[in-house]
Amino acid sequence: MSKAELVQSVTAGLKASERLSEPTQKPNLRRVVKHGEERRRTTRDRLGLMVDQNRTCDFATIEGFTCGLPPVIDHDRCALHGGTNFSDLAIPATGALGFDTWPALLRHLQMASYDIDALGLDPVIAEMLWHLGNYIYFDYFRVETRGIEHMPMEGAAVLAANHGGAAIPYDALMLQMAVMNESPLPRRVRVVGTEIFNMIPTYSHLYRKSGAAYAAKEDAMWVLENGHLLGVFPEGVQGFQKPNSEAYQLQRFGRGGFARLAMRTGAPIVPVAILGSEDVHPAMFTSKRLAQLVRLVFPQQRVEEMAVWLNPIPLPVRWQIRFLEPIEVGPATDHPDRLTVLEIAETVRSRVQSALDVMLSERTSIF
Repeated sequence: MSKAELVQSVTAGLKASERLSEPTQKPNLRRVVKHGEERRRTTRDRLGLMVDQNRTCDFATIEGFTCGLPPVIDHDRCALHGGTNFSDLAIPATGALGFDTWPALLRHLQMASYDIDALGLDPVIAEMLWHLGNYIYFDYFRVETRGIEHMPMEGAAVLAANHGGAAIPYDALMLQMAVMNESPLPRRVRVVGTEIFNMIPTYSHLYRKSGAAYAAKEDAMWVLENGHLLGVFPEGVQGFQKPNSEAYQLQRFGRGGFARLAMRTGAPIVPVAILGSEDVHPAMFTSKRLAQLVRLVFPQQRVEEMAVWLNPIPLPVRWQIRFLEPIEVGPATDHPDRLTVLEIAETVRSRVQSALDVMLSERTSIF
């Protein structure tokens, strides 16, 4: 089944379930925002339509280990054993997200009955982290997503977003959650991270297992050349460590490396504006001395100043993520024009900044 057919099948199933659950009385004209639990339930129902609960996967090992998971719709295998390209689509192996699915997932994790991809993505660990991340996405940050229709349902694309956080890159996680939870197809966003996230013990292991990519040309090219989604934050550390006085004022988008990657593969660029990331840990100021201490521990980390923030617990601010209209970069070329690269990068930066300005003007409170 192609991606387009899968979208049509899920859409038809959702419409049918909506008709069955339609209330007899007309709802209020004023739309009531769904509670986090209700939004999670809606997401669960949509994802459940992507697997066939009436059959079981036909995968079996030579030792006699049988899978037992439901196969992907119109396929004989589950999401772990060839029913879909798990490097691109995040279809839950059991057809649902929840702690009740973890025993089955842990069984396959212990047996190592499936493969991981070239960048180290482990679909079982990624699925368990997805379930935990949804509590932050739906309940804590109460993320509102707009423009998800601009997300391509197949093929490579570069998602370029503004950066913030000061302490932890929550925006990378929320970007991944938004695409998997809100898009008609739960595509994975392979977010690029800086050096430090690959050097911290334990965290670096989970970082790779969850599907993230290293900030290297080889990793990024593999993602795009294989038709996946690449998530980038072109502001880099300068954007991540901004003081609160410069919140949502986009820094220079480097030398346009993300635009060069897009031009080399012909992948469109989807600008993404994220509101909320810079309010989670408001930075009082930045310190060069603190950055020097960080470089003593992580000498490969490129950071000149570190943000100083006071709240150890992230503030429960309400987030907004807006996907903007894609920017086509033309046919793939091995030798992108340098001036065109800078022009495209500035166009993306300008569009994200304009969207942020509008979102800030419409926001009445960070909570």
